[in-house]
Amino acid sequence: MAFLYSLLILVGIALVALSVFRFTDWRADLAEWKRLEATQPVDPPRYAPTLVSELPEPAQRFFNFAIAPDTPLYRVATLRMGGQFSLGSKQSPQYRSMAAEQVLAVPEGFVWCMRLKSPVMISGSDSGHWTRFRVLGLIPVARLGGDPDHARSAFGRYVAEALFWTPAALLPGPGIEWESVGSDTARVTLSKGNLSQAVNIRVDPEGRPAQVWFMRWSNANAEKVFRLQPFGGTMSDFRNVQGFRLPFRVEAGNEFGTNDYFAFFKADIRSIRFDCPGNR
Repeated sequence: MAFLYSLLILVGIALVALSVFRFTDWRADLAEWKRLEATQPVDPPRYAPTLVSELPEPAQRFFNFAIAPDTPLYRVATLRMGGQFSLGSKQSPQYRSMAAEQVLAVPEGFVWCMRLKSPVMISGSDSGHWTRFRVLGLIPVARLGGDPDHARSAFGRYVAEALFWTPAALLPGPGIEWESVGSDTARVTLSKGNLSQAVNIRVDPEGRPAQVWFMRWSNANAEKVFRLQPFGGTMSDFRNVQGFRLPFRVEAGNEFGTNDYFAFFKADIRSIRFDCPGNR
């Protein structure tokens, strides 16, 4: 009996410790989310095609498709999404239904909070500073970040996602360079501090984005070693959101453009908002 009591006490202590740990992480998620939301410009300039007139023609086509004239150039978006996320491989995808919320504030960062429907619930968050996921809401199964490799990998992700959902963040300005790669393809390079990422975008004759891809710093390989490797995705189901024309369907994965490409992320966007700070 004494052993049983001791075991119950130890289990109770462990559950309390995990709960405190989870609460601390939740507060960090919330603080970073609010910090990024606060970078939204209060009274931004409005879009005009002259803002991109000196860019390569495919980039001009993209911006003129993605942003209507006179649109306030908000740079921070909050998103709700469903879709599927893979826990497996190309040979055995093991897709699970996901629900997620995200704030995207390029070049400052992002926070993505996700929950998976599976036999054991998986939830957690990803950001420019950490990757944290748990089973049953408490037990850590992944806890990464706080190092240059993670920061570089995350930076590539949110620069690419700006082409999906916050195109105003990549208009000409400090730290942003555009170049032509072909008649329908342009490359943007965003630099901030010691981080720099080049991302390619291919557009159709109207300027609608078809593909986004780049060389991402990643350890998603058999050796689990960080190195540059292809990453990218496709976009569809474009809809108008506060003057922006944005994809509500995105599929993305590693080894984009090769025979090993596997779309582990399939997002169906439920909502996108560009709230100005005074309206939150």
